[in-house]
Amino acid sequence: MTAAERHIYAAGNTARGYRTLYESVLADMDRVYLLTGVVEGITSALIEKMGKELQTRTDQVEWIHSPFMNGQFDGVVLPKRRVAIMDHSYPRVWRPKGPGLTEIHVNLQTALIPDRLAPHREQIARWYEEIFRYNQQAYEAYGEALRIHDEWEGIYIGSLDREKANQITEELKQQFFGSDKLGKTSRCRRMYLGAATPAGPVDHIMKLTDHLEKRYFIKGRPGSGKSTMLKKLVSEAERKGYDVEVYHCGLDPNSLDMVIFPEKSVAIFDSTAPHEYFPNKETDEIIDMYTLAITPGTDERYSEEIEKIKTRYTKKVKEATGYLVEAKNRREQLNAVYLEAVDQTRLHAIGQEITSVLMSDH
Repeated sequence: MTAAERHIYAAGNTARGYRTLYESVLADMDRVYLLTGVVEGITSALIEKMGKELQTRTDQVEWIHSPFMNGQFDGVVLPKRRVAIMDHSYPRVWRPKGPGLTEIHVNLQTALIPDRLAPHREQIARWYEEIFRYNQQAYEAYGEALRIHDEWEGIYIGSLDREKANQITEELKQQFFGSDKLGKTSRCRRMYLGAATPAGPVDHIMKLTDHLEKRYFIKGRPGSGKSTMLKKLVSEAERKGYDVEVYHCGLDPNSLDMVIFPEKSVAIFDSTAPHEYFPNKETDEIIDMYTLAITPGTDERYSEEIEKIKTRYTKKVKEATGYLVEAKNRREQLNAVYLEAVDQTRLHAIGQEITSVLMSDH
């Protein structure tokens, strides 16, 4: 079971730099249109326009959101048609490895009027320089935030009953898969749960899981075994031939925040800040790792230390977000200049050419 319209992140501003999962997200595509040659403000609007037009001809669409500019799109995926249209402007550059993947480069520079850009040459170069610098500062600050978060985790790791945590995981494996084993190879698709954006952390958990029959909300603390449990469930699903959607943490891409097993219509996710949610359906269930597997009284015993760590962590995340805002402001100025230099008739024609081809395919 899948939602007709999904909203995902395939790239992120993380503690380990700008990281993408495009290769996994696009692995099943037969064709990927890569829009190059201009800035994201132009590509996003074109992607949105084409996506909405194509959406009328298919019953499934995925919108890939930009982590740099809230409300803008990095791509649109039509899973059943095995087609995607992607922004391929800096820094969204990757080398697709999907079997049978066909890349079609679409150079949007042909829609630009160079004379309108010429007066802004030096300013454009400065904006790019500043965007790069602010992004790097953001990544460094997020990196420091993650190191502080590791200190936070350390408190609870020392109080974790590993035997109990393993027991919970084994019970979930049995509950989800039992002795079933599918006679096929598991397909694993990796995305980000959300993203660090100029507007702060953003996610689409509730929309991504609303259509599912069963949702497990994992509560707990940093270091209470949430990500480890999810990784073990992914391994079990793959071993038994079940398809799995893996959603990585937007701050630490090495950590997992959510897993969906489509064939079982089940989602299990970290439901703690900054993506804290509560059950709103009868079938929703909470798994509280703090209550189940952490030594009672840990919060109280280390309350002073935890409060200091929280304060330092919050301060660093706020600093990092501030750098993303500065980069966003430059991007907006850059987009405005390029928008003035676009031949809208030509741009519209390019978009129409792509949608016409895709609509005539089916």
